[in-house]
Amino acid sequence: MAEPRARAARQKGQLNFEKELRGLLYAHGDDPDPLPETVRVLDEIVTDFIIETCHVASRYASINGRQKVKLEDFKFVVSKDERLLGRMTELIGMEKELKQARKTFNMDEGKAGLERGGLGRKRKRGGKGGEKGEEGEDGGDGEEVDDGMEEFGAFTMIAG
Repeated sequence: MAEPRARAARQKGQLNFEKELRGLLYAHGDDPDPLPETVRVLDEIVTDFIIETCHVASRYASINGRQKVKLEDFKFVVSKDERLLGRMTELIGMEKELKQARKTFNMDEGKAGLERGGLGRKRKRGGKGGEKGEEGEDGGDGEEVDDGMEEFGAFTMIAG
């Protein structure tokens, strides 16, 4: 990063990452309540790094004839720092794994929910037009039916 850019006047004195930096400092052995000057200086360093990285990535995108910045632009910016590039690649891979796991979980939950009757959610008997088999079995008046499942936090448990 060549030269630091001047911060906009509205951002001066504003801490963007105070909570995260306090936790990071404590995790690395600092006092649970670090000096405000330390947090402020680290916040400025982190904010300037992010701003400068985004500017360089934007410049690289415009050189390649694009108006939008892509992930590859950021990879190019950090490509000189192997540790940073490795960590970035690791986090991107982890994000993809989590996204795929959520997608798989949501699809599995949807199928299992249909087979078991909704995984703890109260469902209405009777379809939209009162037709049999759309949402309930009896085609009734839309009363709520408890299917014997109840949710407990992130887990679904069988009641009873």
